[in-house]
Amino acid sequence: MLGEVLAEVTRGGVVESVHAGHMVLLNADGSILFQKGDPTLNIYSRSSLKSIQASAMVRAGLDIEPRLLALVCASHAGTAMHQTATKSILAKAGLDEHSLQCILDRPLDEELRRTSEPTRLAMNCSGKHAGMLATCVKNGWPIDSYLDPEHPLQRAIKSEVEQMSGESVAGVSVDGCGAPLFLFSLLGLARAIRPAHLMNDGDTIFGLSVAQGDLTLEARDPAFIDPQGRPAFLNAILAAGAQVFSRACTEAVLTATSTKTLPCYRELCPTAFRDMP
Repeated sequence: MLGEVLAEVTRGGVVESVHAGHMVLLNADGSILFQKGDPTLNIYSRSSLKSIQASAMVRAGLDIEPRLLALVCASHAGTAMHQTATKSILAKAGLDEHSLQCILDRPLDEELRRTSEPTRLAMNCSGKHAGMLATCVKNGWPIDSYLDPEHPLQRAIKSEVEQMSGESVAGVSVDGCGAPLFLFSLLGLARAIRPAHLMNDGDTIFGLSVAQGDLTLEARDPAFIDPQGRPAFLNAILAAGAQVFSRACTEAVLTATSTKTLPCYRELCPTAFRDMP
C-alpha cells in the first residue's frame, strides 16, 4: 500500500524523511510509459474526480458558460467571487443556496476562516454541487436526493467514470463534501484525465485555424462522427496536442539542471531516477 519512495527530504546531506506513493505516466495510446509502485491499486480519487463528474453533467445536458463550468470542475477558495459564481449557476436553474447539500465550511482565506460563519456556498465543492443541481433541473430529476448513489445523476457519473477509465467501479463511498465517491485504480484515473484537450475547448478553434486540409468531407462521413454527433477525428488531433504538451513538461522536469539558488528535480529526488535512463 505504501508504494515506492517518490521523494526524499534531506538535512545536512542526510535523508530525514521520505514520501512514498504510486505514480504512473502514460503513452498516447494509454499504455504505461513509466511507473512507481502499483498503478493498478484502487483509490478514491477525491477532488481529482471533479472533471469527470463535470463531463458527465455536460453529457447530461448542463449548458453554462466556461467560467462557471470551470467552477464546477474546481476546488475553489470560497472567495466572494466564487460564491457569487455558484449562486449564478443555481439561479440559472431557478434555485438558490438552500438547495445545496454540501457540508458547511468557511473560505480558505486565513482571516475569513477565523471570523466568518460557515456556509455551504463557501465550501470548496459548492460549484460542483451547484452544477449537479442544475443538471438535475435540466433533466427533470429530483433535487432533494441528488447525492444518493442510486440517483440518475450519480448513476450517470458512475457510467462516465467507467467509460473514461475503462474499468468497472469497484466500490462507492462518500467524499468529504457529501457526494458519492467511486473506487477505481490510479491507472484508470490517469487514462480518464489524460485527454485533457478534446472537443469544445479553445484548442479546437486553434486546430481548425491552422488546418491545411479540407475537413468537410470527413465531417460529413458517418465513420468520423462520434455518438454525440461530433466529428470524432478532431479528438485525435487534440489528444495528440495534449500528449505533446505533457511529454514536453515531463522532459523539461527530468532534464532541467540546478541553478545557483534553485535545485533541480533530479538533484532533489535522485531515487526517482533509479529505473530511468
